[in-house]
Amino acid sequence: MNAVDLLTAGDAVSRLVAWLLLAMSIASWVVILYKTWLLRRAGADVARGTAAFWQSASLDTASQRVAAFDRSALLLPLIQATQDQPPGTLAGAGERHQQLTRLLRDALHHGTLRLQFGQVLLATVGSTAPFVGLLGTVWGIYHALTTIAAAGQITITQVAGPVGEALIMTAAGLAVAIPAVLAYNWFGRSIARIEAELDGFARDLRELLAPQATAD
Repeated sequence: MNAVDLLTAGDAVSRLVAWLLLAMSIASWVVILYKTWLLRRAGADVARGTAAFWQSASLDTASQRVAAFDRSALLLPLIQATQDQPPGTLAGAGERHQQLTRLLRDALHHGTLRLQFGQVLLATVGSTAPFVGLLGTVWGIYHALTTIAAAGQITITQVAGPVGEALIMTAAGLAVAIPAVLAYNWFGRSIARIEAELDGFARDLRELLAPQATAD
């Protein structure tokens, strides 16, 4: 039984399981390819953007230099968050170091959400695809055995073929789940490293500007 047979043969439940596994596989691979490109670019941008920032003579110059490297928009929002808030609003209330903490935290949160995109889908596919495939196998075996039993005479050849075809669903479920699990773990380590670099940059930026705000 080839892939086309899995998607067209069998009853409604078997076809539904096959199409569901196909959709899960396509969705996970789209996310895997996108996040591979995103995280590779983000890691390089954060490293180069951070170096450019600390080599600048002023905050304005640093913003311009970082903008040239920060294609993923992870560092520049942190720098822009340090701008003074309009007076007379809750955003501008409190001491300057408190404002910096809140604004940098919010900007860091938005950047983290961008890096975490797709992780839930990969985790869901990795944890559920084997069970979806197992459901297709169980249903396929049940359907095959009932069909064979209705035929009357049963031989090992009659049983082996349909049951073996049903077991393909389990293999298909594992084939969908394994890449998603491996990608989830690998992306998790990459995201944690980039988040640590962003968190350190935000802390350093706050320490840099808080004394200036206090002096002013």
